[in-house]
Amino acid sequence: MTSLFSLRGSHADSPGNFLSRTAPPQKTDMTESPLSAPAPTSNQSPAPEQTFGTAGIAPMDRPSAMTRFFMGIVAWAESLNLKYAKLGNPPVYDAATFPWAAEIEKDYPAIRAELEKVLLRQSELPTFQDISTDVKTISTDTRWKTFFLLGFGVKSEQNIKACPNTWAAVQKIPGLTTAMFSIFEPGKHLPAHRGPYNGVLRLHLGLIVPEPNEKLAIRVDKQVCHWQEGKALIFDDAYEHEAWNHSDKTRVVLFVDFVKPLKFPARFVNWALMNLAIFTPFIKEGLDNHKEWEKKFYAEAEAFRNRPKP
Repeated sequence: MTSLFSLRGSHADSPGNFLSRTAPPQKTDMTESPLSAPAPTSNQSPAPEQTFGTAGIAPMDRPSAMTRFFMGIVAWAESLNLKYAKLGNPPVYDAATFPWAAEIEKDYPAIRAELEKVLLRQSELPTFQDISTDVKTISTDTRWKTFFLLGFGVKSEQNIKACPNTWAAVQKIPGLTTAMFSIFEPGKHLPAHRGPYNGVLRLHLGLIVPEPNEKLAIRVDKQVCHWQEGKALIFDDAYEHEAWNHSDKTRVVLFVDFVKPLKFPARFVNWALMNLAIFTPFIKEGLDNHKEWEKKFYAEAEAFRNRPKP
């Protein structure tokens, strides 16, 4: 469902899809930097470079003339996005750069309360690869579950009805494209990968973060960040990143993709590409898969409510 530009051949814990790109990866270390530490800004130099390959993940093999044409357009658009980025291209952003982030943090209690109700049926929630089959390149177990409100601009009306406060909160985010609960069950480790397209940025709002929090983290490029409940982490998933939950409890974040702030002409090209992407077979497949899951999930709930009373 969030295989936004799967044609490019790449994916994050973190609605992009998760296949690899084809250039050699950069080497990175695991230098730790807490979530609260100052993040890189657009004034720092030299700027990190976005590269487009991930070791151990093969690029997708769906060759066609249309695929090659679309991949060429995406590559051109990505170069524009780097050149005309309004806020630079750091791997991790200072959340204060986005004034609406503080508003989302204030909504944490209401969002958390709705999440608790969703988790009553945690075992019935779909894995990411149930929705977007290309995610199987980086996740094949059942420990990464999802609950979508919005997938690439397409609403999940039933899920929104179940979480109205969460939906109201994410409406504050300009350029919203995807919103979901991303659920890492104990022991989940998402290997290093890159998002498929650099025209969006990603927000994680910590909702449930078990202690000790050093057992849970996300690495973006060379920076390792730890989630905190009620705090926003904003990063560019076009950089290599990996995430893990090595605790014995479930970790949940509100996972949001939003359009990267760009100057003209990149802003226009990005808008056009994002609107065209929904017609790709990869995204259509994800939308269909989610629709089928949603129908079954809520039909079962309705049957339970209407069961004969003893």
